[in-house]
Amino acid sequence: MPEITKSVKFENIAREWRFKWSEDCDKSALNEAQAALDDVLADVSSIEGVSSIQRVVCGGCHDFKVITKLSAAAFGDWEKASFAPEADFMAKVKAIKGVESVETQTYTLEEVKLNKKDIKKAQEKKAAEKEKAAADAPKPPEDPAKKLKKVVKEGGKRGVEIEGAADMGGLQFFCTSVDEPEGDVDLLVKSVEAMNAKSDPTEEERKGGSGAIGKMVFSCGVDHLAVLAYVPEDKQAELSCPEWLEKVLATQPGYKIMTKDKSVSTGIIPTNSDKGVFPLKIREPLILEANNFLRKKGLFPEDNGDSDDECVFGDDDFPS
Repeated sequence: MPEITKSVKFENIAREWRFKWSEDCDKSALNEAQAALDDVLADVSSIEGVSSIQRVVCGGCHDFKVITKLSAAAFGDWEKASFAPEADFMAKVKAIKGVESVETQTYTLEEVKLNKKDIKKAQEKKAAEKEKAAADAPKPPEDPAKKLKKVVKEGGKRGVEIEGAADMGGLQFFCTSVDEPEGDVDLLVKSVEAMNAKSDPTEEERKGGSGAIGKMVFSCGVDHLAVLAYVPEDKQAELSCPEWLEKVLATQPGYKIMTKDKSVSTGIIPTNSDKGVFPLKIREPLILEANNFLRKKGLFPEDNGDSDDECVFGDDDFPS
């Protein structure tokens, strides 16, 4: 099949005769033009390979067009014959008073209307592409106030759970992860503040209460893993908060300390696909690293070897 580009192919070529006609003298030019067409219509219709002859008349812009469509294979023969009877027809219309802008043009002409089966396929494809585009489109940023509310709610609930788990296990320090900050360091700080907030026993739903427990909290984002270390004042003589954080972060390339303080220190580890560094992939190993650092200082229970389970707490350990 002939083609103009790989996606624009054709099987038919059309020859167009066109001109402008005047409304003067009760549209006599239009009547004479139609008579000229009638004189050659049988000859044009008998040309080998002709599949259609169309007449276009516009009462507004005064166009008169005759479009003859042939197969691409047959068009060449008609072209060699100088598109006869084109010359005779054009000479007749040029002689009509009120006719002007007499021209010819050649172009491809294809029927592109779909059948029912192809219509359905095209509609399904379009719907699938639209659905994929919607899924791939970046989500609009969440309202900051609503996002903060979710962060604080998750942090407050996690604080109660940490307090209970630490009491049962006699732990001074605890390592865990949270979802809602999504790697945002500032929101991770808010989450830990909610964990450490003093719990009000009169409230229907207790929140916080884990301020006496040192902790390292991880939050996965798309671009990086955010990490926060918290050491209560009464434990700062035993453990340096910045040192603990940096010891854990330094196990991965490209880490960055964001804030350093004896109570709260924060940092991030950027995603690096070339080196296989992905937030979700490295989170649990880093929790183990944080526990091992504490263990070396005698601040975390030793692994007695009776179980393969390490004392690591993530999202799955605290069902919503």
